Amino acid sequence: MFTLLMSVVMINAQTAIQTSNALDNISVGITGGVSTPLDFNSMFPLNTNVGLKIQKDFTPEFGLQAEGVAFLNNNHFNDLKTTVKATNVGLNGVLNLSNIFSGYKGSPRVFEINTVAGLGWLYNWNTSISNLSAKTGLDLAFNFGKGHSIVITPAVYWNLNKLSDITFNKHHAQLAVNLSYVYHFKTSNGTHYFKFYDIGALNDEITRLRAEVENKPEKVVTYVDKPVEVISNILVKDEYIVFFSHDSYVLDESSKRLLNEIPEGTIVSIIGLASPEGTPEHNIQLSQNRADVVKQYLENRGVNVESAEGLGVQGPATNRVAIVRIKN
Repeated sequence: MFTLLMSVVMINAQTAIQTSNALDNISVGITGGVSTPLDFNSMFPLNTNVGLKIQKDFTPEFGLQAEGVAFLNNNHFNDLKTTVKATNVGLNGVLNLSNIFSGYKGSPRVFEINTVAGLGWLYNWNTSISNLSAKTGLDLAFNFGKGHSIVITPAVYWNLNKLSDITFNKHHAQLAVNLSYVYHFKTSNGTHYFKFYDIGALNDEITRLRAEVENKPEKVVTYVDKPVEVISNILVKDEYIVFFSHDSYVLDESSKRLLNEIPEGTIVSIIGLASPEGTPEHNIQLSQNRADVVKQYLENRGVNVESAEGLGVQGPATNRVAIVRIKN
């Protein structure tokens, strides 16, 4: 258990999981199967069983499962006229071995292996005696889209105090194989499972943005509608810098007001730039579109545009912009 927990800590060192609601990551399953005495002294007739299980996952690696199962046939449970021969209600811990050893990537794999083990209460309807029980098994889960799973569970149900001492005894146990349908309810973050964040990638983006801010010109004149709005365009000496939204070459009203400051008859050159997210070909075209849209706007106002060139990505400090340089 210590080794498994250390594995979980190491796997999640550079990741974060979002879940903000106590009712998140809950699943409900209906189950049915067959069982036989574990000593195989009287394998047939097989005991059929039906049940219900509710699971709460606290992390992608660990959860708790409450399960109730009713055994319907008489093999090992003595001859009864009632339909239900015995019932077992238990609380089991669930470890997702697939996520522990291979990592959680934001959605479940098509096939996952979970260990299931816990204690319960076994009631024999023939003797009206309650016994401490245990379950040990595997959940072999086949996951489908939108929160649906089919689970095959080979397991052993143990009657722990059938004898005078608490013991795991094959003569007082049932080997079972069950098939379950499980539905994972949608969580508060909009998915059926844990929402995953790559902290390493977020830290890299923060570092990049800090470097971009540190390299911005110190003396700028800002043009904003209201004091609380974010700076969108700046004027530095003989350069007008127009900012664009991500992957856009549309001039907003703030950009137009800035370009209106350039007097009619002024000779200018324009350079368009892009940020590094896209492919080089896409960034070249995007930067050229930004230069062209500024050129068209200025020429419509009577400004003489000497050149308008898109240069793609030119470093982290100046991107998603068009730079208008005054020539006279």
